[in-house]
Amino acid sequence: MNSPMRARSDLVSTIVVSAFGPFTLALGLWAMIDASSFFDEIGHFPPYNNHFVHDVGAFQIGIGAALLFALAWRDDAILAVLGGAAAAAGAHEIAHIIDADDGGRDSDPFTLGLIAVILLTTFLWRLRARYAG
Repeated sequence: MNSPMRARSDLVSTIVVSAFGPFTLALGLWAMIDASSFFDEIGHFPPYNNHFVHDVGAFQIGIGAALLFALAWRDDAILAVLGGAAAAAGAHEIAHIIDADDGGRDSDPFTLGLIAVILLTTFLWRLRARYAG
């Protein structure tokens, strides 16, 4: 790709990621914090299921975080993706803990928690290695 085209592509990509990262993260937080309001206002796909809306929010949080991490660590896609995946997995774990009475398996908090811990630990390890010198 030639330099002017690459520069325009970088600029447009940065603008899009800068806009959609916070927007997506905010939508995810809204769905996690006030599922019924999120459902009523923008996610009205009956029947209402509190846990399903929380799951949607968890994965929106992960997408928003990955977009923002991509801005912070443009040269390390794996770090950005690990951060987004860790955010999604952590929020998903929280959803299964607070929605324990809404169904799922008894093993979900353990299994999903293990996934979240593995992703978060790997993210933090890579982040530490990046700045350790």
